[in-house]
Amino acid sequence: MATSPIAVRIEQVPRVTLTMDEAAAALGISRDFLDQHVVHELRTVRRGRKRLVSVDELQRWARVNSARWSD
Repeated sequence: MATSPIAVRIEQVPRVTLTMDEAAAALGISRDFLDQHVVHELRTVRRGRKRLVSVDELQRWARVNSARWSD
């Protein structure tokens, strides 16, 4: 079965937001850890029961919370 040209174009659109499960995976942590230790520090988008977090927000959080190794 061939893929429609519209479906191909949509798949090539870069993601701006991620679901909470995707956000946890992107950070390399479990969803439980995200819910317990991280989500309260993130700005999220809520629409109905859907909760999303922007890729930029995840990058901001990682940058702010990164620790420098000292020698």
